[in-house]
Amino acid sequence: MSGKLNNKVAVITGGNSGIGLATAKLFAAQGAKVAITGRRQDALDKAVAAIGHGAIGVQGDVANLKDIDRLYKTVQEKLGKVDVLIANAAVYVLGALGDFSEEMFDKVSDINFKGAFFTVTKSLPYLNDGASIVLVSSVVADMGVANHAVYAASKAAVRSLARSFSAELIGRKIRVNVLTPGPVDTPVFDTVAASKEEALAMRDGMGEFTPLKRVGTPEELANAALYLASDESAFMVGAELLIAGGLGSL
Repeated sequence: MSGKLNNKVAVITGGNSGIGLATAKLFAAQGAKVAITGRRQDALDKAVAAIGHGAIGVQGDVANLKDIDRLYKTVQEKLGKVDVLIANAAVYVLGALGDFSEEMFDKVSDINFKGAFFTVTKSLPYLNDGASIVLVSSVVADMGVANHAVYAASKAAVRSLARSFSAELIGRKIRVNVLTPGPVDTPVFDTVAASKEEALAMRDGMGEFTPLKRVGTPEELANAALYLASDESAFMVGAELLIAGGLGSL
């Protein structure tokens, strides 16, 4: 069966749940040879089984540069050079300004900003010319939202990186673009809520905040990622694709 990513090698960080997992499943179904990362081996194993199509999982933390090195060496050995890179791994840590500790700041910065930077820079020897890189940002990068200061700043940094990366890599015809989601129905709400009920209320409340009055689905973001990864977006570079139910636009 012909797919939009036939015989392409795709690496997706944070591919064991949410948007990353939905993207990995879609890419594999579209013919890609997929490698995902995640920090928890048990979740990674379940995700690989769900993706199928010969996908591989490489346990690691993008905040740890040795883990990133090991990721690309493993992918090269098992799958070959990389055609698509989705820098998706991130943490969602919220807190009021007066309560936000240095430890919380470092966690967000190390994974969301430093992790994204080195996920790309360390991939360069392993990328094919003409590869597509997608950095995942957030609609809050361009908004002022209480308790989101550091998270929003880290995602604004990601948007900035895409422009600079594009300018440096365009000679190799490597395209770097940004996928910017609004609120999406993923397990991330469970990480910042005290209970499942609170997580569902938070999700529904954020959905009401969008003009479409709902949260997005991981599959909707995966379809957008597929567009950015494939040749259909060949004339798109250094740009941003906003998938946020009208949030940030209306």
